[in-house]
Amino acid sequence: MIIFYITSCTDVQLVENWKNPDIDSYEPYKVLVVGLTANIEAREKFEKQLKEELELRGSEIVMSIDLLNPSFGNEKMTEDEIKVLENNLINDGFDTVLFSKIVGIEDKITYKRNYDAYSETNRKFREDYLKYQDIFYTPDYFDEYTVYHAETSMYCICPTKDRELIWKGYIDIIDPKSIDETVNDYVRLLIVVLEEQQLINTKTIEQETQTKDTKSI
Repeated sequence: MIIFYITSCTDVQLVENWKNPDIDSYEPYKVLVVGLTANIEAREKFEKQLKEELELRGSEIVMSIDLLNPSFGNEKMTEDEIKVLENNLINDGFDTVLFSKIVGIEDKITYKRNYDAYSETNRKFREDYLKYQDIFYTPDYFDEYTVYHAETSMYCICPTKDRELIWKGYIDIIDPKSIDETVNDYVRLLIVVLEEQQLINTKTIEQETQTKDTKSI
């Protein structure tokens, strides 16, 4: 299913993911969803859609944008402040944090035609040069786009265990044009992977029917 989704999705692609080998399956009870970005619109859309999907799978979800200080992510926190935050989450019944962020941005250029291919017809320098001399001056020869390297991590903050990493996924967002489409593709991919890794419950047919009924009202 993961392979099918990756090949059918053009804007958001799973590059690599890691699952804690000591954990076969996991059922998060109460989850804090964190989208670390200065773009408030993107953060709210992402956290809200992820909240809706995870609630359909039986977890209680709280968005960081509703729980934490509005300046969260814009101001540096000390290690002691983060420990206080973790302890407060545990006291409030949280057992899981799902943390997403952009970890890198890369500009890319791809040529629309294969200029590395060997050609029997270009046997002389002048033929070769005349054919491709405008390659760097004509925009039609290449595409420029931006890749955002994102990372989502699932942490257990159970009081009886160390704050341990359960799963981490590296996801590329390729030349995003729309916040809505990008968030939708990212969340769908994330849910598919977490289900396949048995780290969240699967959505039941009854839940799917309830969702369709709610949208039709």
